[in-house]
Amino acid sequence: MKKLQKIFIAVVCGAFAVATASAQPTSQGVGTVVRVQGLASYSLDGGNKWIPLVAGQHLPPGSQFRTGYNGVVDVILGKAIALPQADWRPDRISPAADSPVRGLISYKPSAEQNVVRLTPDSTLAIEKLTITDTGSDSVGDTEISLLQGKIFASVKKLSSTSQYLVKTTNGVAGVRGTLFSITASGATVVFETHQSGGLVLSWTSPSGTTSTLLIGPGFQFDPSGGGSSPTPLSSEEIQMLQQVFAAVRTIYEQVVDFSMDRTVIDVSTTKGAASTSTPSPTPNPTPNPY
Repeated sequence: MKKLQKIFIAVVCGAFAVATASAQPTSQGVGTVVRVQGLASYSLDGGNKWIPLVAGQHLPPGSQFRTGYNGVVDVILGKAIALPQADWRPDRISPAADSPVRGLISYKPSAEQNVVRLTPDSTLAIEKLTITDTGSDSVGDTEISLLQGKIFASVKKLSSTSQYLVKTTNGVAGVRGTLFSITASGATVVFETHQSGGLVLSWTSPSGTTSTLLIGPGFQFDPSGGGSSPTPLSSEEIQMLQQVFAAVRTIYEQVVDFSMDRTVIDVSTTKGAASTSTPSPTPNPTPNPY
């Protein structure tokens, strides 16, 4: 596996023109939990002890997230979202695009975030998450491991010196400026990209052969399927992904609860309650993304 990662990183560096950042102060990032639906928990000791997960928690590298049969969790990877001042009020608050959830939702985006959504029966570990401010730019080094299940991810445009890796059971994916999904077995779907041209996937087959492939927007590839090249997404799959990523790309900020003393700031877990509106039926419902 270490040999695979070295080969892959060399390929990614060539494809994305990754350079080495100059020595600058580096801080540790966190995973900010912004949405929780259904059963979900986290572990700080490698999976020996699991604790119920709620929106608003900041979890460091080394943490694991796990969802149950009906669980969905959204995590922002990067700098901790700072609590606002006590006299701050959000301009407008709207329900999440895929209610019912418990979450921290701001109506108007202020900056794009790197968001990962865990689908039901998934386990994800944050292995590395550092941020280096160079003065004119911010360099991020993110490594996550998908141990089980499937994730959807929205990765913002990254600097040329930044790195974002997703490890699976048989390989690793490198990405920047891309909306995609990936499973623990490496099955990958690239919905949209606006920086790199796609996602670089490297995997090792059961026979020990290592392969590397660039998957472009609108294409999918499953290493276990026996194919040698990506295949295009169907119109139904694209429609489903549009709905998923509209929710995943919501920009999250803390919500202040003013029902108590104004000097106390609570992270709300109820502002993202279910909308009262009823969606109109569609003649051809899209497949369940989970």
